[in-house]
Amino acid sequence: MQKFRASPLAMFSCLLRNRELTLAFTKREIIGRYRGSILGILWSLLHPLFMLGVYTFVFSVVFKARWGGMEGSKTEFALVLFAGMIVFNLFSECINRSPLVILSNVNLVKKVIFPLEILPWVNLGAALFHATISIGIWLLFYIITTGVPPLTALLLPVALLPLLLFTIGISWFLASVGVFLRDVGHLTNLLTTVLMFMTPIFYPISAIPEKYRIYLQLNPLAPIVEQVRNILYWGNGLNLSSFLLSLALGLVTAWAGFVWFQKTRKSFADVI
Repeated sequence: MQKFRASPLAMFSCLLRNRELTLAFTKREIIGRYRGSILGILWSLLHPLFMLGVYTFVFSVVFKARWGGMEGSKTEFALVLFAGMIVFNLFSECINRSPLVILSNVNLVKKVIFPLEILPWVNLGAALFHATISIGIWLLFYIITTGVPPLTALLLPVALLPLLLFTIGISWFLASVGVFLRDVGHLTNLLTTVLMFMTPIFYPISAIPEKYRIYLQLNPLAPIVEQVRNILYWGNGLNLSSFLLSLALGLVTAWAGFVWFQKTRKSFADVI
């Protein structure tokens, strides 16, 4: 029986070794989502643009909301909120698609030589494509309404690294479990909806009573959302201790998910 490596080195070497195949599948995944629609891939631009417009109108015009109760421009709430949504949408897009990633590629499971472990990377690549477009729209809107973004915005790829590691680890785990338990897809959709409101996206952490903040901090997305908002909008640098803690959690989660996937993948063909 074929053995699949599950070392930390193999976790990244599989991506490097199959980078061209991963890129080709990512392109196919992105194009495939919009195949048959009139506007095609243009929807990937229109959707975040529309959502940013809705956030701006609802929170700055209808509710006249101010972030944390502080005085600010009418668009401040929309920009701060949208920055958090970019982070959460990247995570939720991968997580909600992961339980079906193997079941949607049954023909590849039968091919012994195909590296199934790259399929969650493909989902992550597609989610990163959409997140990049959203970030571009955020930056353009910031320039139009506020001015030149702070230099700390250049730290965004670094701030997102723990999120990417955490997401790929959960994706490997769900991709495997989804083969054996078909209800996982429905459960993840429910849990991500709950998680969205349990993550400080629509409100700052300071709005939570102090005795409950410790529970919110247990949410691994919370410090990442805060970091991204700080570097994009507030112009603050990375909180090094928070970043390193999130990075360590991301690495452990990624490796644990990869090990689980590699240990269980030999049973995929039997179940499917």
